[in-house]
This record gives sequence, C-alpha cells and structure tokens, in this order.
Amino acid sequence: MEQQLFETNVVTGADLLALSENVRGWEKRDCYQQLGAYLHSSQNDRVCLLFGLRRTGKTTMLRQAVLDMAPEDAVKTAYIKATVLDTMAALNRDMKRLRAAGFRYVLLDEVTLIPEFIDSAALFSDIYAAQGMKIVLSGTDSLGFWFALHQELYDRAKAIHTTFIPYREHSRLLGIDSIDDYIRYGGTLRAGELNFDDAEVNAEDASFRDDESTRRYIDTAICKNIQHSLACYEDGGHFRHLRTLYEAGELTGAINRIIEDMNHAFLVSVLTGDFISHDLRLTARNLRKERDAEKRTDILDEIDTPAVTRRLMALLDIHNHPEQTVKVTNAHISEIKEYLLALDLIVNVPIETVEPGTEPVEHILFTQPGMRYCQAQALVHVLMKDELFLTLSEKEQKTVTDRILEEVRGRMLEDIVLLETMKAAGKRQRVFKLQFADGEFDMVVYDREQDCCKIYEVKHSGQQVSAQYRHLLDEEKCRLTEHRFGQIAERTVLYRGENMQLDNGVKYWNVEEYLQTWSEEMTLITEKKIGPDLGPVM
Repeated sequence: MEQQLFETNVVTGADLLALSENVRGWEKRDCYQQLGAYLHSSQNDRVCLLFGLRRTGKTTMLRQAVLDMAPEDAVKTAYIKATVLDTMAALNRDMKRLRAAGFRYVLLDEVTLIPEFIDSAALFSDIYAAQGMKIVLSGTDSLGFWFALHQELYDRAKAIHTTFIPYREHSRLLGIDSIDDYIRYGGTLRAGELNFDDAEVNAEDASFRDDESTRRYIDTAICKNIQHSLACYEDGGHFRHLRTLYEAGELTGAINRIIEDMNHAFLVSVLTGDFISHDLRLTARNLRKERDAEKRTDILDEIDTPAVTRRLMALLDIHNHPEQTVKVTNAHISEIKEYLLALDLIVNVPIETVEPGTEPVEHILFTQPGMRYCQAQALVHVLMKDELFLTLSEKEQKTVTDRILEEVRGRMLEDIVLLETMKAAGKRQRVFKLQFADGEFDMVVYDREQDCCKIYEVKHSGQQVSAQYRHLLDEEKCRLTEHRFGQIAERTVLYRGENMQLDNGVKYWNVEEYLQTWSEEMTLITEKKIGPDLGPVM
C-alpha cells in the first residue's frame, strides 16, 4: 500500500525496521514480557495499553517488539505516531485501510494526543481487536489511559504500567549498582540512553540532575499530563473542583505546589526526627573520632544545636508561594493526589500501630526517588543560605549540609525499601511501618497464612553499631508486635555493608543485595517453594 494513502503518520515495512534499529541490543524493561505475551496471544477482543510517565521506556519497548517479531509478522505490522493535529476520524480511516491490506499488528504511539481519544477508545477494542488485529496504544498522558481503562475500555484492555522502575531493574538497565545513584537519579531511564558506560554522561543527562531539570520534568511529564487528560475527557466535564484553577491558568502551579509541599513535609519529618534528636549527637561523636583526618571535625560540638534547630524549623515553616487568584482548598489537594496516585507517581504505604482496630496513618511515598531527592536537596541549599549558617566557615557549612543530606538519603532509603518490598510482596504478605509510643520498626512483613512476621531496621550506613538494632531486641516492642502479628521469625538490619549474622540472632543484610533479590524470593514464597523464614544467604 502506498504511503501517501494514509492520513496519519503510518510507518511500515523497511522504514519501520530502520526506525527500530537504533534500540537493537538495548536491555528490556521487566514489563516487556507482558507486551510480548499480548502480541502473541490468541485472544482477539482486547487492546493493550502501554502507559507511564515520560522517559520510562514506552516507545523503546514498541521498537523492540518490532525487532523481535518473525519476518512474516513484521511485514504485517504498522507503527503510527499520533500528533495533536490528528483526529479519530482520520485514524479510523487509516485503521480500515490497514485492515483491508492484511496488517495484523498496529502500534499506536502518543495516541492520547488526539483530543477525542479518551471518549472514543472503545473503537479499537470493539471493532478492530474483535476482527483479529493486535493493537497497542501507548502514550505519556497516563491519566488519559486511566480514564479510558475505567470507562470506554473497561474489561477490554490489557494494561502495562511503566512508571515504577525499581532499583533492581534500574541497575540492570543502566549498569548503575550504587543505591545512592538510584536515590539521586532513579525514576526515569533518561540517564544512560546516550552512553551506558559513562557515569558523568549519565549524571549530566539525568532527568533529576538539578532543581531546574526536576521542575521541567514535573511541568511537562506530570502537570501537563493531568491538565491535558482532564481537558480531553468528557470535553472537559470532569475537572470537578479543579475547574476554577484551570480556568484561572493556575492548575499547573497548584499541582507543582502540592508535589513540593509533600516533599517539604518529608524534609520537615527528617529534620524533626533523626537529625534533630539523638542522631545529631551520635553524628557529633562519630565525626569527632573519625579515623580519616580530612573528615574528622568537632563542628557539631561547637554549633549551637538548639539555635540551629529553631532556625531550621522557622525557615521550613516559611514557604513562599507565588501569587494566586484562586485559593487551593482541601478538595483541590484531594483530587490532585488522586490523580498522582492514578499516574503511579505516589503510593500510600500506611503506618500501623500495635493497637488492634486503629486506623493506619497515611504515608505517601514517591515512586521516582530522584525527583524527591532533588527537590529536598534544593530546599536544603536554600536553608544553608541563612545568615546563621553564613557565619560558619565553608568547611563547617559543608559539614552541616552533608549531614542533613545524609539524613535525607537515609530516610529515602527506608522509603525505597518499604515501597519495593510492598510492590514485590504476594497477596499473603502485608508490608508496613510499625510505630510504638516511642520508636518504630522501619518495616514489618507480616505473613497472613503463617501468622508470623519479620521485622527490619534500614540504615544508610556501612558500619555495624548496636544502636541500629536496639528496637529489634526491645522485649516490650517485640511482645506487642507478636501479640498482633504473630511470632517474629526474623530480625534484620538492612545496611550498606557485608552480610553477617550476630550471636544475638540479628542478621545484617546488604541493602543493595536485598533489593536485587527480594522480588525473586517473594515469587518463591508465594509459590510455596520455600518457607517463610528465609533469610539472607551467608
């Protein structure tokens, strides 16, 4: 069929193979197998939705699918790159032409750019998929797919989500094995697209390398995603409370503010927790006796800790927002958080208590750690420009700044472990943080079938210190835990050092190794191939 007969940007044959050639040899996303399973299944009444935020591998997966096809299937495959100028009417006519010409596979990229897509998506499943065509719909407006999946394509689509990229997959795809690099840059696959072996190129090309790049990503990948999908869905009839913000041109700013405020609250929790309490004194002691003379300092003994604390908190409570004509209400916040959840950007991993019947406390985690860290880092640098800190020497300022950022990385490591464990856990496991009247377990994994649990502390440290596991051996905390969640089968500290088991029964497990192996072990446990008392391989 001649190319000029198509009204949209249809690529087939040798041109499609040439377009796909630039990803040959690239590693594949873990979810790629779901795409292959759809394309080669015998089911004919469903479409496949491939969606996620920008830079998470969607278009690459489509091109990899073309390269992996048998020659007889590749010649029956068409790739269509949709634009904002396309219409569903024109696309429908091209689909008819492709069907008449014997094409069986259609890969529709950026389909959410077409304004009528959400309200017309059933066309693909009810007409063309039902006639035997395999149709993959891909795009960056994840919320648009979420609306379509719950309306037009309800029960007629296979959904593949790409937004969440766990440490294990990030490490495999980009060859980055450092958990700190994942904390700094994790969340997208932008780093590494140009040069898999050059760490400097990876860092410079990362989506979250600095505050400016992070804000730009939030604006383009998240705010415009939500705004465009709401404008297209039901002809803009689903804005709900957000319509006033949209009409005032302030919806993007409001979404940005809410994301910033969640990260702002995260940093407050870090500073009011570990940094301001015992760990500041612990750090002062550790820095005082540091073996490395270059790092040894008594600055934290000399600074006025209460004054520093008060000043930090005062600054953190001052959050200068841009002038707005529409006040952001709790209803706005609730709806925006609902859409951030739909985008797979945030996940609620609740905090439990030992009291039966109590409601869990909301605990919001970001699935893109690089975005959270970069925003927290920017706020820390603003704090460090305070007049109190400017009176310190450059070395002293750096010591305090590094300490705060170390605390941020430590708390983020806790969140990463909690999130990835929850994502990988089977239906029989519950994963949560457990709080007591004083102190907490960073993570508990409760096995419903076995009625037993594992308790964990997570430390951004390569050293073993008895204070790290004091809660794990606290008799009262353990008694309260076992009363509600069954026998404690394992006590583990996840940290950055070597695997080791102490005489008191506490296990130390390298956190990078844990994140690399956890999902595999959960699969085995779920399939009952191993018991619930599995620990690290020593």
